[in-house]
Amino acid sequence: MQFLLLAVLGGAVRVGTPFLFVSLGECITEKSGRINLGLEGVLVLSAMSAFLIANFFHSPWLGVVGGALVGGLFAAIHGAICSVRRVNDIAMGIACMMLGIGAAFYMGKPLIQLNAISLTTLSLGAWSSSEQVRSALEINVLFPIGIVLTLLMSWGFKNTKWGMIIRMVGDSSDAARAQGVSVNLVRFLSTMLGGAIAGIGGASLSLYYPGGWNEGLSSGQGLIAVALVIFAKWKPLYCLLAAMVFGGAGSLGPALQSAGINGYYYLFNAVPYFLTLVILVMTCEPERALRGAPSELGKTQ
Repeated sequence: MQFLLLAVLGGAVRVGTPFLFVSLGECITEKSGRINLGLEGVLVLSAMSAFLIANFFHSPWLGVVGGALVGGLFAAIHGAICSVRRVNDIAMGIACMMLGIGAAFYMGKPLIQLNAISLTTLSLGAWSSSEQVRSALEINVLFPIGIVLTLLMSWGFKNTKWGMIIRMVGDSSDAARAQGVSVNLVRFLSTMLGGAIAGIGGASLSLYYPGGWNEGLSSGQGLIAVALVIFAKWKPLYCLLAAMVFGGAGSLGPALQSAGINGYYYLFNAVPYFLTLVILVMTCEPERALRGAPSELGKTQ
């Protein structure tokens, strides 16, 4: 039982790291009053780009930077088009998702057979003589970076000028314009920054866990992240907690298998999607769904 708990905890960090970055990216985007359903396309395209760059330059860290840049640039397309009057965020997001997935699958065909260049691992189980414990407590080196980013965003939204401007734009575009703030510019920059942060999550997928490149790499994590942000009530610290919950749910099947429990393996692998459905059902009431949400979220400008 102790090993099983450690395996779930370690798996929560491994599986939850991409969730963390994607949800933080969507959080900053939605704080400005814009929804980016194209994050699934951002995630897949960034994962492919990070893997390509890492293999070309033989450097996983250059792959992470490349994934962030590609994610930011692709999200900028969504942000620029949504700045046009009467363009719907959700419809444009779906179009960007399909474009990103299609482009990644097309350009990534030659990469499927290549060996993965992995990021370094932080070993938190060096104190144990058990190989199973040491393996369970090996975590993604990007996870501590995600924690720092979570704390910076949480502090920045409350205590910095830019954070307050983003919140003001998300809560009342009229008030922001009255203060001389360019609403379209703030939302464009927030969307691009959110895409860059999500791109780091894509790099984590291809350069750490599960590693490599294939067409089923993301398993819908970009779309799940949208529900995760709702669950986190648009708060970065809650995004961290929610990412760990979803990560733990995603690691439950492999953890049980490593403990010798092989029954219902595929059923346990479906737990993250079941959680997503539960969250959507729980927040289907308008009063509950909009509690804590930016007032301008989803409005067509």
